[in-house]
Amino acid sequence: MPSTSKGATRTETDSMGDVTVAADALYGAQTQRAIDNFPVSGLRMPDGFIRALILIKQIAADSNRHLKLLDDKRAEAIISACSDLLEKHKAQWSQHFPIDVFQTGSGTSSNINANEVIAHLASDVLGEPVSPNDHVNMSQSSNDVIPTAIHLSAALALEETLLPALKHLEAIIRGKADSFDQITKTGRTHLMDAMPIRMSQELNGWADQILHAREMMETARPALHRLAQGGTAVGSGINAHPNVAKQFAQTLSSKTGLALSPSRQCFSSLSGQDAAVTLSGHLKTLATALMKISNSSYAVTNNLSCSNDARRAVM
Repeated sequence: MPSTSKGATRTETDSMGDVTVAADALYGAQTQRAIDNFPVSGLRMPDGFIRALILIKQIAADSNRHLKLLDDKRAEAIISACSDLLEKHKAQWSQHFPIDVFQTGSGTSSNINANEVIAHLASDVLGEPVSPNDHVNMSQSSNDVIPTAIHLSAALALEETLLPALKHLEAIIRGKADSFDQITKTGRTHLMDAMPIRMSQELNGWADQILHAREMMETARPALHRLAQGGTAVGSGINAHPNVAKQFAQTLSSKTGLALSPSRQCFSSLSGQDAAVTLSGHLKTLATALMKISNSSYAVTNNLSCSNDARRAVM
């Protein structure tokens, strides 16, 4: 990876002319124009999204090679560059993926940014130019790449982080419930003392809320696993092989272990984010449940009529 003194620059050229870029940046002219044109918030795209974007480019190159659209040497260079980013340069993503979260409506700036970074690394691997547009972005458009990245990043976050965490939390709460089954506390209704209940009853109520939230997340997964990739610019698949969507989903499924499939209807997948909105709603439900549990726990530990043993049960 090149290293230059602070403030050093180079000149890149695109169809609009010359533009000055940091000398050690892996991106090129169009990414720099996006940086200059959208200095809105200073917030950058999340790491999970960047990871998904790189995976999409890697699998797209492999799929295009399989369909005889991309030559072996360029496909291998792109795949190698993506692996390099995922494994070696992850800690430096913010340096090379600087696009603001508030950008062009279709996420074109992020797509171009990924294309340029990967092309730069692939060109170094190959020893000859690899085009950001003609090779890295082959059979793709921002309009299908970005919806696919949204679905993929969310699906991976669910599979690898959130669902396991919820399973663990539910198990821990149920274990606490078993441990404190014999402890009785004062029930509360309308902020007033009510009939007595066992600590296990209250704790299992919390656990069921976590279970419900997890079940709702899981119902959202089938729609989330349907990918827009292959729809290209408007949903018709123009400029792409007719089998690219199927090949892409199969290869990405093998790579990630997720049961991914092409969208049933690319026109809707490109124009709407219904699956992501559904998942967002379930996340709000989870947040509400966790807030309720937190408040209930606080109330128990501060209820003067509650025994010391009951207080320790929720601490």
